[in-house]
This record gives sequence, structure tokens and C-alpha cells, in this order.
Amino acid sequence: MANPKIIVLFYSTYGTNHKVALKAAEAAEAAGAEVRLRRIRETAPQEVIDGQEAWKAQQERMADIPEATPDDMAWADGIFVSAPTRFGVVSSQVRAFFDTMGPLWQEGKLVNKTITATTSAQTQHGGHETTFLSIYITAMHWGCIIVAPGYSDGIKFEDGGNPYGFSMAAGEWGETGEKSVAFQATRLVEITKKIVG
Repeated sequence: MANPKIIVLFYSTYGTNHKVALKAAEAAEAAGAEVRLRRIRETAPQEVIDGQEAWKAQQERMADIPEATPDDMAWADGIFVSAPTRFGVVSSQVRAFFDTMGPLWQEGKLVNKTITATTSAQTQHGGHETTFLSIYITAMHWGCIIVAPGYSDGIKFEDGGNPYGFSMAAGEWGETGEKSVAFQATRLVEITKKIVG
């Protein structure tokens, strides 16, 4: 059985989703996947970023991680997305990247890839579920197979209980969150293995 190829795709302004992506990549590799960790390109003007120390510092922390490309998406058998919510839907940076998938979609190169997602927002009720839906609706257009965690493991009753994927208030990252993300990434790998054979 071939090792599934997983892209861990993230956008992070202040570091929350970067931490989630690092944990997901680690867990996916431990589960036997070949992993590419990729950050989604920043679209905000650099002068705006430079005006906020925390944003600028985060940009520097992840500068060594390659930016995601359509080729990375074509390469992958499965996709792990970690992205913040913005006003109840996925951030514009992620949306802009997704919108470059038209050629792959037209060629059917996203069909039957697995996908799972995690998110964060300023508050616990700041749009987590609608952000998941905005990601998963796009994935349905691509023909992807959604691998949500549901309540398939006890960790989901400890981490806040979102069946669509791990979600949290930004910055509230701890041992339970790490376990939940590791479970979700491992589940993605296990389901992807079944599909790619």
C-alpha cells in the first residue's frame, strides 16, 4: 500500500493556525503519510502587516515554509486545511487561493481527494461552523471527499465537540487541542489510504 500524499495547507495571521498546521503535519507523518506543509500566500499589503508587530512577527516565523501552489494541490491525495474565520466565512487569503483552482477543477484533478479542515475565530461563537461550511462547499464543487471527525473519537467530547473539525477561540491552544488535531490528521491519513489503495 502506497503512502498517501497529504498537503497541510494553512493561513495564519498571528500564529494559531500555524501551530495547528505544524501539529497536523507531525501527526500525518507519524500515521504514514508523505506530507507537504504549505502556507497560503498573504494578500494584505505589506505596509499594513508592518504596522502590527504581532502580524509582522508571525510572518517572519513562517517565512521558511513554502507558499502553496496549484501543483501542490495536484500532487496531494488528501488536504488538511487550517484557516481562520473572517466575518463568518474563511479568510480572504484562503478564498483567493481556492479561486486559483479553476484549471485543476476543469481537468478533474481535485476529484476524490480527501479533505478535512480546522478553524479559529476571535471568540468561541465567532463563525466556526459557517467557516467549515464555506470550505467544505468549495470542496464539494471540486469533487473531494469530506473527512470530518464527527464524533468518531472520545476527544471530540473534550475539545468543544465540533463535528465538522477542530475549532477554537484564537490563541486557546493546549494539550486537548493538540490531541484533537492529531486525531483529525490521523483519520484523514487512514481514510485516504483506503481510497488510494
